[in-house]
Amino acid sequence: MTLWFVFALMTVAAIFAVLWPLGRGARPDNQGSEVAVYKDQLAEIERDLAAGLIARPEAEAARVEISRRLLAAAGTESALVPTSSLKWRRAAAVLALVGLPLVAAAIYIPLGSPALRDFPLAQRESGAGSGMAQSLENLVVQVQQHLEKNPTDGRGWNVLAPVLERLGRFDEAVRAYRSSIAYNGESAERRSDLGEAVTAAASGVVTAEAKTEFERAHALNADDPKANYFLGLAAEQDGRKDDAANIWRALLAKAPADAPWRPLVQTSLARVGGGGVTMPALSDETIAASKEMNDGDRNAMIRGMVERLATRLKQNGDDVEGWLRLVRAYLVMGDRDKALGASTDARQAVARDSERLRQLNEGLKTLGLDG
Repeated sequence: MTLWFVFALMTVAAIFAVLWPLGRGARPDNQGSEVAVYKDQLAEIERDLAAGLIARPEAEAARVEISRRLLAAAGTESALVPTSSLKWRRAAAVLALVGLPLVAAAIYIPLGSPALRDFPLAQRESGAGSGMAQSLENLVVQVQQHLEKNPTDGRGWNVLAPVLERLGRFDEAVRAYRSSIAYNGESAERRSDLGEAVTAAASGVVTAEAKTEFERAHALNADDPKANYFLGLAAEQDGRKDDAANIWRALLAKAPADAPWRPLVQTSLARVGGGGVTMPALSDETIAASKEMNDGDRNAMIRGMVERLATRLKQNGDDVEGWLRLVRAYLVMGDRDKALGASTDARQAVARDSERLRQLNEGLKTLGLDG
């Protein structure tokens, strides 16, 4: 309500600023006109003549010339005097002042909703979400109608399947993914997507059917992150936590440091008790021995070994594999800044050996640090 009041005041002020001059009478302004100037000149000639500063013939000639100019100026100024009536100008000002708000109200009342209250923020956000869901539903209907006429259109199934999954229609999404595979051909990504939809339809349980799809995806691409994650999840659900930890460790070791799914895998790894034993710089014997430690001791031991590796490489920087193990260790530990620093140090250490530099850059590219 306060906002509307402020707007009303601003509107009234703007109207007054425009209409106020219309309601005022014209002020005589002769002081700066040509007529006043010429009159002053005539008076000055008379004073000069009386004081003997000018001869009478010269005074008479100047008086004639100035009089002629005075008559011409007087005629011009009378032609420029406005003929509008003050009464009519004031009437126009009052009409505008009263009429404009009335016209605005007459337009707003039938078209607007002055009595409607604002929606709370939560309701507005809910409305936006429901609007998005409705648009997705409309998209599904359009694509389904298209596919009824063109059932072998692989691109249509590619579009439909993920939208159905997002809407929570998992059984339909499974059928759509199967059609996508049928008409687009095999790929690790499509098999992983199908397995994920089957898992979602089973409320997050990696069923035998879903596991089969992830294994097929893994066979097509051993580095497919979705397949590897869900195979680890299947191992965890089967009670094989060590196997799950090993799968997720390997996935993290190969993953780019900025992979969007890295936090999910790290959380899952910590859930099965493997969060600290992820350092590729450790030997199998050390990893086996560290399983008997608690998480704090294990992490401290691993960080100590990583620091010792870093110290050794500063003394002997020709070990390309050592540098790569150090960078990978920092990435797995989630310390990307140290990983970038180690990669810079490594490049400087082998800069004079072109072959070692090539091997290092290839390894860093594999780790996602090719810049």
